[in-house]
Amino acid sequence: MQTTTSADGTTIAFESIGDGPPVVIVGGAFSVAADGTPLASALTEVGFSAITIDRRGRGASGDKRGTVPEDEVDDLAAVIEAVGGEPAVLGHSSGGVLALYAASRGVPISGLFLSEPPFGFGDGEQLRLLADRLQRLVDEGKGEDAVVAFQLEGVKLPREMVESIRQSDMFPALVPLAQSTVYDARLTAQLSTPTPQMLSVSKPVTILRGEQTFPLLIAAADQLAARMDAADLVIVPESVMHRPDPAATARVVRERA
Repeated sequence: MQTTTSADGTTIAFESIGDGPPVVIVGGAFSVAADGTPLASALTEVGFSAITIDRRGRGASGDKRGTVPEDEVDDLAAVIEAVGGEPAVLGHSSGGVLALYAASRGVPISGLFLSEPPFGFGDGEQLRLLADRLQRLVDEGKGEDAVVAFQLEGVKLPREMVESIRQSDMFPALVPLAQSTVYDARLTAQLSTPTPQMLSVSKPVTILRGEQTFPLLIAAADQLAARMDAADLVIVPESVMHRPDPAATARVVRERA
């Protein structure tokens, strides 16, 4: 992996594959750069280069106590500067919230692809309180409890699904990412309702969602599209339950980038 340095001195790791116009992939909660590899590979097959990122507090990237959403904007800006040019950015879940916020703050982005961004349109205070509680759990060495609390209250997964995940082989890999749940909660709390600047970004915006996904994500995508005059909503049937289908998503990017 390559690395760059964010404005506050935090090391941010990223990986680039392929040739062609660049697309930066920004993952959501609990995701690291490697999780974006299938999508990155699909993008290279349709003529792009693809860049995946370990957001701060994840994988090979560094961290800094007191991180706020503006720090993650700086992280994305540092990666884009390292890559060069003005790439398209494909943000999934909270990564979509971050991508739109970054564009509104002047980060050089040629176009946005926002995959099921979880805008709550009004539940920011609840998420802010959750972020504070998650930080206390992490500080007390209770990373497992933080992961579960975020899944239940931040992502709003059904309790039986969360219990199944906790008993699965994947759970141990989630625990080291517990600190990042604080950052996702802070991001979606501060930006529960998109700012006027976010709603009026001048770059092309494509909002993607599946037909079969969580109702709150359907509502979020549809409401965001209704509030953004210049945005297009694209339904991707192949993407199911908040999992973007790599090949189908890459085709949408190819058609619109």
